[in-house]
Amino acid sequence: MADGKRQDTDGTPAGKRSDITLDCGWGRLIFAQTFAEPPALAATARAEQPGRRDIVFYVRDPHVLLASAPQDLFLDPSHTYRLPLAGYDAKGPEPRGFFIRRLTSQADAEAINRIYAVRGMVTVRPEFFWAQRDARAITYFVAEDESTGAIIGTVTGIDHGAVFDDPERGSSLWCLAVDPQARPSGVGEALVRRLAEYSAARGAAYLDLSVIHNNEQAIGLYERLGFARVPLFAVKHKNPINETLFTGPDTDHALNPYATIIVKEARRRGIRVEVTDAEGGFFRLSYGGRSIHCRESLSELTTAVAMSICDDKAVARRIVSAAGIRVPAQIEAAGDSEAMAAFLARHGRVVVKPARGEQGRGIAVNLSTMAEVEAAVAEARRYADIVLMEEFVDGQDLRLVVINYRLIAAALRRPACVVGDGKRDVRSLIAVQSRRRAAATGGESRIPLDGETERTIRTAGFALDSVLPEGQELQVRKTANLHTGGTIHDVTDTVHPDLVDASIKAARAIEIPVVGIDLMVKAPHGPDYVFIEANERPGLANHEPQPTAERLVDLLFPLSLPAVVRQAVAEQYQGQGAER
Repeated sequence: MADGKRQDTDGTPAGKRSDITLDCGWGRLIFAQTFAEPPALAATARAEQPGRRDIVFYVRDPHVLLASAPQDLFLDPSHTYRLPLAGYDAKGPEPRGFFIRRLTSQADAEAINRIYAVRGMVTVRPEFFWAQRDARAITYFVAEDESTGAIIGTVTGIDHGAVFDDPERGSSLWCLAVDPQARPSGVGEALVRRLAEYSAARGAAYLDLSVIHNNEQAIGLYERLGFARVPLFAVKHKNPINETLFTGPDTDHALNPYATIIVKEARRRGIRVEVTDAEGGFFRLSYGGRSIHCRESLSELTTAVAMSICDDKAVARRIVSAAGIRVPAQIEAAGDSEAMAAFLARHGRVVVKPARGEQGRGIAVNLSTMAEVEAAVAEARRYADIVLMEEFVDGQDLRLVVINYRLIAAALRRPACVVGDGKRDVRSLIAVQSRRRAAATGGESRIPLDGETERTIRTAGFALDSVLPEGQELQVRKTANLHTGGTIHDVTDTVHPDLVDASIKAARAIEIPVVGIDLMVKAPHGPDYVFIEANERPGLANHEPQPTAERLVDLLFPLSLPAVVRQAVAEQYQGQGAER
C-alpha cells in the first residue's frame, strides 16, 4: 500500500477486522489474528511477490497453518517479545554524538536502504519510504550523527490501530538496524526507546517485535529494556531470501566473515562447497568439471609470482612504479642511521613498516623524530627481517577492490577513533569501541592496546588514563586497517576515474585477477593519489552491499551464470573498459 492505509488482501479498504495485510515495502505484514481460517491465511502467504519477504505474524497455532501448505511455508525460528506500554518510562541514557528524529527526506530513505543492504536486509524503493512520511500506520525513525550528518541507524514502527482498528491497541517494531561503522554507542537502544515513547503517546497498549532466536546481543538489549517473551509465532514463505532459515543449521559457522560471504554465494548458485580448514578460511569450490581451492578471496587463479609480489612491499612498489603508477619515496631501514636521518630530514615525516606482512601489523605512521623511527624499526623487525622507511603522504586511505581487472568496490578506510563522555578514561573508551567493532565484524576488528596506540594518543596530548572531555573525538590509531579497529565507508559511486585507472593498471602490472589496491588520496572524488600497497587477499565482506562475492564467483565459475546474464556482464565490462 503506497499510502499506508489499511486494506484487505484484495486491495480494497478494510471495513471489518478480517484478512488484514500491510505493505511495508520489503514485503507484507500479514496479521494472522484477523484471518478466520488457516487455508485463507496460507493462500495469502503463498501469494508473496518475487524479491519480497512477507511475514505472517501473531500466529497462535503454527502447526495448523503449516499443515495447510507444508511445501510452501515454514515456522520462522524467531522469538516474539512484548513491551507493555502502560506506565512505561522510556527515559534512558542521553544519546551522545547523535539524535533521533523522523524520516524527513529522500536522502534519509536512501540512507536507510544503505544500512538495510549492509545488514543483509531486504531493501525498499526509496519512494515508498517517502510516500509513508505522513502515514499513521507506518513510522520511520532515524539516528543522525551530530558531527557528520550521516544516518547511522533506523527503526520502523507499525500502529495496529491505524491499520485495522485493533481492539487490543497493539503496535510493533520492525527493521531495527544500526550502521556497523557508526561511531557513537547506544544507537539501537535509543531508537527502541524513542519508538516505545512514541507508541505509548499514541495510545498503544504494547510494543511487539520478532527477533531471531540466536541473536543474543539483540535479545539482551530487549530484555534489559523490559521486553518479555510471549507465545506468538511468525510464519514465512520458502523463498531464496529466507533459504538459510529453513534449510537446516549453518554448517559453515566456523568460517570467518571473509570466507563465509563467498561460500554463501557459491551455495546459492548450486556450487559444491567443501570446507578444508575452517580456522584458516580454506575451502574448495566445485562446479561441473572445474574445482578451485580458495583461502577467502585468494584462489588458485592467483599465481605464486603475483602473490610474492604483493607479499614484498618493496617489490610491489617497483613493479607498479614501472607501470606508471605514482609511488612515495622509500628506502630500506638497514641500520645506516645517517641515511635514515637524511631521509627523515628530506621528507619531514615518514612511515616505517615491515617489507612483508598484512593487517597493519608493525606499521608506524607519521613519525617525525629519529627516536620514533628507531623504536618503530625495532617493532617492525618483529614481523619481517627487512624494514622499509617511506615518505609520509598525508591524506585518506582508499581501498579499491579489483576483480577480473574491473573495479568492483571502493571504500575509504578511517582510523579507529573514540568519543569522550567526560566520565571514562581513554583506555575504557577503547575497550568499549573495540568490543563494538568486534561484534560488527565477527571478531575481525579490534583496537590493540600497543605501543602504536599509546604513541598516537600521546601525540594528541592524552594518555590511556586521561578522561576524554564529553563530545571530543580522539583518533587512537594512525593506520586505518580494519584489523586494528578502522572503519570502512563505501565511495564506489563517487570515486574518480583516475583512481579507478590506477587500480586497474596496478592489478595488470602485478598480473593478479583479484586484489585490493591501497591508495593514499586527498579525496576519493579527486585525481591525486600515491600507491601504498597491494593485498592479494582482500576482505570482500568489508565492502557490502557492493557485489564483491558475486563477481569473484563469476570469475571462478563463469558458467554458473545463465547465458543471458553472462552476455550482459560481458557487455557491461566492455562498456566500462571503453569509458576508462
